[in-house]
Amino acid sequence: MGAVSILTTTFWKLLALIGYSAIWVYVAPWHLPADAWYTWVILILGVDALFYAYHRMAHRIRLIWATHQAHHSSEYFNFSTALRQKWNNSAEILMWIPLPLIGIPPWMVFIGFSVNLVYQFFVHTERIDKLARPVEFVFNTPSHHRVHHGCDPEYLDRNYAGILIVWDRMFGTFQPETHRPTYGLTTPVGTYSIWKLQTREYGAIVRDWRRASSSRDKLGYVFGPPGWAPSGTREADQEVDRAVAVHGHEAQ
Repeated sequence: MGAVSILTTTFWKLLALIGYSAIWVYVAPWHLPADAWYTWVILILGVDALFYAYHRMAHRIRLIWATHQAHHSSEYFNFSTALRQKWNNSAEILMWIPLPLIGIPPWMVFIGFSVNLVYQFFVHTERIDKLARPVEFVFNTPSHHRVHHGCDPEYLDRNYAGILIVWDRMFGTFQPETHRPTYGLTTPVGTYSIWKLQTREYGAIVRDWRRASSSRDKLGYVFGPPGWAPSGTREADQEVDRAVAVHGHEAQ
């Protein structure tokens, strides 16, 4: 899966480079100097903030979740899990548009994204327990990211951070690790087929869209959160139960 994602990512990044270059040359009101320290600070913080926003959307909008769920399909948590990457990077490259728009050179955008991605690779491990409290407070750590990959009710949709966990603390999505998670999706995929892992959710979206009885329901199945269903259906009742389990745990 990782080898194929390298090929598809290369394609999407070439498209992004063309688009970012056009934005930087023709639209950006100013150009930030690549040799200035503050440009690099803006870059790293900007990439990380935009990654948080994209990652949160990827868990709350089903169409984007369809690209991301393969990464969460592993029932193990190690460096190989980090290599389970999506084949469709279209939503992600759109999220970086603000960076060339504020004048960051396109080549720097890719360096910033690469730094973020390499950092995230090393938090996919069970071999490191919790680190010193100041580190755990500021940075995304293996402990925080284990929570993100858990399918336990109290761990769902938590800890979206790339490098800095402060985004989750600021926006109410932080959850500390209180026990080792159960990894994987809430509904096991039951297949080792790379093709099925990457496409199964798209197929489910199409099936739900076709059987929807109204335009509102069609939009809900595509752009609603994973598990969304029209009110009054069995699927909707299950989603309510899930929400109660998550938010009920928060209130304890």
